[in-house]
Amino acid sequence: MGRVVRVRRVYDGVTDGDGERVLVDRVWPRGVSKEEAHLDRWEKDIAPSTELRKWYGHDVDKFEEFRRRYDAELKDPERAAALDRLRDEADPGPLTLLTATKDVDHSQAAVLADILGS
Repeated sequence: MGRVVRVRRVYDGVTDGDGERVLVDRVWPRGVSKEEAHLDRWEKDIAPSTELRKWYGHDVDKFEEFRRRYDAELKDPERAAALDRLRDEADPGPLTLLTATKDVDHSQAAVLADILGS
């Protein structure tokens, strides 16, 4: 059986089966306290660069190019180390990647889940 990696909004409540809960956004989500987030960790080093995030702007038409550029950024040593940490947590699983993005299917968390789940 493959790794169990979920993607959820940080604004959603904790559910049974979330396992490790890791925020993968660079910026702390508005209106959520650290207590409310119920995080195990904030892995902001793995988030896309500010430049890439602003270029993308959550425009679904740009998602495939965003995915390609983000994948290239994940080769950066700091991001690669963060990805390895997530991979280690995903192995025993489950792992829930959290983001503030409304469209989680077109987010960096979705890209990471695809990478970690394979």
